[in-house]
Amino acid sequence: MASKQQMTEREVSGQAAQEVGEQALGPAFLASAASVGLAWYYFFIRGDRQRGLFVGLWPPTILAFASYFNQRKMRSQLDAITQPGTTLRNAIDSMMGNR
Repeated sequence: MASKQQMTEREVSGQAAQEVGEQALGPAFLASAASVGLAWYYFFIRGDRQRGLFVGLWPPTILAFASYFNQRKMRSQLDAITQPGTTLRNAIDSMMGNR
């Protein structure tokens, strides 16, 4: 039988996963998908293989920048909740966006 704290942690992690899933369809994902389409267009339809390969390198770069900015955001949130003097309840409320 799971304790109340363990059940709450599971609920919080489920909500966090849902938020991450919603953010995955953001502008970076759409830009990288459009870049793949443009690369295919240049490579197969226009026959410009060199430009198609060049444009095909954009999606990993776009997604890498998006990942970097998401990590910076998570780091700032982690720093905010782990400041000295922060109680566990305040930290959880801060993570959940209640404060």
